[in-house]
Amino acid sequence: MKTIIILVLILIALLSVMTKAQVNSDITYDPGTSVEVQSGADVCANNVFINGTYSGGGSICTGALPVSLSSFTFSADKRNVTLMWVTEWELNNKGFRVERTFAAENSWKEIAFIEGKGTSNVSNGYMYKDEKLKTADYKYRIKQEDYNGNYEYFELGTVVKISPPLSFDMGQNYPNPGNPNTKINFEMPVNGKVSIVVFDMLGREVVTMLNENRAADYYTVEFNGSNIASGVYFYRMYAEGEGQKFTKTMKMIIVK
Repeated sequence: MKTIIILVLILIALLSVMTKAQVNSDITYDPGTSVEVQSGADVCANNVFINGTYSGGGSICTGALPVSLSSFTFSADKRNVTLMWVTEWELNNKGFRVERTFAAENSWKEIAFIEGKGTSNVSNGYMYKDEKLKTADYKYRIKQEDYNGNYEYFELGTVVKISPPLSFDMGQNYPNPGNPNTKINFEMPVNGKVSIVVFDMLGREVVTMLNENRAADYYTVEFNGSNIASGVYFYRMYAEGEGQKFTKTMKMIIVK
């Protein structure tokens, strides 16, 4: 009489041989065996030998880890890096831990967790945007984990270089209106002195946000508007360094 093997029994057998990094097991089904993996349930081992028939809506895979990664790439826009990766299929995939380190170091730090698709027989794309980075060389990797605690690292094959800005610039404050705090991004292509001053509608100086020397890089400063009245204000950046000068004025709104 044919033996029907239900998923629960398969999982119990697998869990007894799993380790943190891989599944060290082979599964062999004798001739005449009927293997049923119920829909939504899955089983994976180093090698699965089925000498009978297989049925059910679940999945069986071979290999220690339950994700096939077909690509891992990136794009960079000034100080922002977008990571993109694609899986061919997934089995019991909990998700991906995104990690980053300076290229000259090996001190990996988790910066995000992206949920996986669980079990999927189709290709899936993922994306994570790492924003407001400082000028430096970076390395990235993702740590894929399944619900049983198995994991595998996939490292980006290219060092990501964030170069200094090509020119001075200052962006629109955000959020705008500020309620009452708001942030301002600015860029320094060379080492130099920079100041950012806030004025009221009559041109009177309200507060000096920044007045110091800065190295060539990307920056974000925060303005605390809790001590001024709601209304329209102007903020002006003045910077100079290595024979270059820059001035820019923009409008912002503070509400409370």
